[in-house]
Amino acid sequence: MERREFLKKSLSLGLGAGALFLPRGLMAGALAEGADLNGPLPDLVALKGPSPEAMFDRGIEALGGMKRFVKSGQTVLIKPNISWDVTADGAANTPPALVARIIRHCLEAGARRVSVMDHSIEYWERTLRVSGIGEAIREAGREAGRENSVVYAESHDVRFYRQVNLNGTVLKTVQVHETLLDNDVFINVPVLKHHGGTGVSIAIKNLMGCVWNRREYHSKGLHACIADFLHVRTPNLNVVDAYRVITRHGPRGGSSSDVAAMNAQIISPDIVAADAAAARMLEREPSDVGHIRLAAEAGFGKIDLAQLNIERIEIDMA
Repeated sequence: MERREFLKKSLSLGLGAGALFLPRGLMAGALAEGADLNGPLPDLVALKGPSPEAMFDRGIEALGGMKRFVKSGQTVLIKPNISWDVTADGAANTPPALVARIIRHCLEAGARRVSVMDHSIEYWERTLRVSGIGEAIREAGREAGRENSVVYAESHDVRFYRQVNLNGTVLKTVQVHETLLDNDVFINVPVLKHHGGTGVSIAIKNLMGCVWNRREYHSKGLHACIADFLHVRTPNLNVVDAYRVITRHGPRGGSSSDVAAMNAQIISPDIVAADAAAARMLEREPSDVGHIRLAAEAGFGKIDLAQLNIERIEIDMA
């Protein structure tokens, strides 16, 4: 089937659960009937597919390819969620295969070095091992023949963090991991999940893993501090994994009954738009989630999906 025919057919069918990416009754931005498929690149790509890595391959192509974001000789920081000492099927961490695939795309685009980091909540060495992400990082470098170009940036000691002043509403200083400050390109790779403190944990919330003194967030105002951190740096690209999603008892989850298979992914350079689309998948109004609303009000992105050029892609699940 030709791409134009497929997209028109997919739009008419609503892509099943993919309709959750958009407000009720809203067509997919510039892909509405009669739109020019050779027009501007989308602001956001929403996918359904058989695996996180297959979706990323298609999604980054739709956004113009990784070379749009990573230039030859640049250094890259990839920030997954590696917080929890649980296996991949628990859906609390970013899928290892997705991390590896993004590393590969960065290296193929010409990245000189790719660093991966997260300030794990549970013991970091065991979390890296049990989650499978540690081995995924090593294997991605080996497969590319560039093992020394792919590194895990240790985050368990305050000496890896620097004090940064920022013009936030409540957050005026923060201790930020050095890799966020030293790399050319920043790729944020969160998982979509329920969170007991903030309602949802997606792309903006995932940036708490770049901070040392995050207890301060709770004392000063959690949602405001999460949004304020964007004054330090906004990601160049956000890849929201929603393949398996913790729908309750997040952010760690408690049992397999807490996890739903959504087989989805959202990719966007706009961190607010990515969160707005993903929040709807958990039936949350984006403006009702404090840090998403505050980030939009501060000008860090668009919360109104009707303003976006959204491309929706469904990959054959066979």
